[in-house]
Amino acid sequence: MNLKQIAKDTAKTLQSYLTYQALRTVLAQLDETNPPLALWLHNFSAGKVQNGEAYIDELFREKSDLALRIMTVREHIAAEVTDFLPEMVRTGIQQANMEQRRQHLERITQINLSNPSPESEQQIISNPNLDNLSN
Repeated sequence: MNLKQIAKDTAKTLQSYLTYQALRTVLAQLDETNPPLALWLHNFSAGKVQNGEAYIDELFREKSDLALRIMTVREHIAAEVTDFLPEMVRTGIQQANMEQRRQHLERITQINLSNPSPESEQQIISNPNLDNLSN
């Protein structure tokens, strides 16, 4: 396991995601102030934001003012979220793992009463605690 490479890949993915969020913010602003430009940016961006840096590079060639605007918003978002992001990620993963384990444990320990297996029927019939119920 190469932790340094995992960290680099994670940072690149996060950077692309923040580019996507910045694009959404800019699109919302443009929807209010310049709907034709918002439509152009929406159409231009369709399917291109998977790699944030390649997207910004391509946008620079078409409309550099929009590329600069998205980069500025992305930088602002990054500055706001990076302080508490590591703890949120750790906590989120721990909680999600605990929930997955709980659900798995419930599934593997659940008795299927609608279609019991012969072994579970035998256990129910021979359970001495159930024999004492009639007394």
